Amino acid sequence: MRNPIHKRLERFETWQNLTFMACLCERMYPNYRLFCQVAEQPENAKIYQNILNLVWEYLTVKGAKINFETQLEKLENIIPDVNEYTFFGVVPALDACEALSELLHAIIAGETLEQAIKISQISMQTIATLLESEQERELSETDLKSAVEIQEELDVQWQIYRTLNEYEERDIDPILDLKAELRTAGISNIGVEID
Repeated sequence: MRNPIHKRLERFETWQNLTFMACLCERMYPNYRLFCQVAEQPENAKIYQNILNLVWEYLTVKGAKINFETQLEKLENIIPDVNEYTFFGVVPALDACEALSELLHAIIAGETLEQAIKISQISMQTIATLLESEQERELSETDLKSAVEIQEELDVQWQIYRTLNEYEERDIDPILDLKAELRTAGISNIGVEID
């Protein structure tokens, strides 16, 4: 599904794209956490959260020295195998891991635009997959565009974009504000809440 925000991300600086990605990963984290609760792997949820915390630290602490190759290895060890689980929750959990993996690759390689677009698409895809699973049919682009859940996700992505777009220079305040706002809300892109 085409998302007009992708064209706009081309104008972003690296820090803005990385923050945009971190925000979307933050929104997918409750999906992974719920999966870990059901699969009885609470330590994996902590690892995911820690890696994401290090990304926020990298974005907000000047001169933070973090080995993201090591973090990527840690993440690769906690990616669920879809074939081992029969419940739907493994799908959004896998998407959350894929998104965080893209974010880490972006930091390591210093290439952010493609990854920002990809994470935006992954987040939308999680919602589309859930809707298709609930309705037991494949949804057309028109079906998806008119879905409330997709509209809400687009709104959130635009809101994050607009917040970051107000700043020409790298600024820590909007980064911390976005992180705090998403953590306080504690609701994922598919409506999973952190209690």
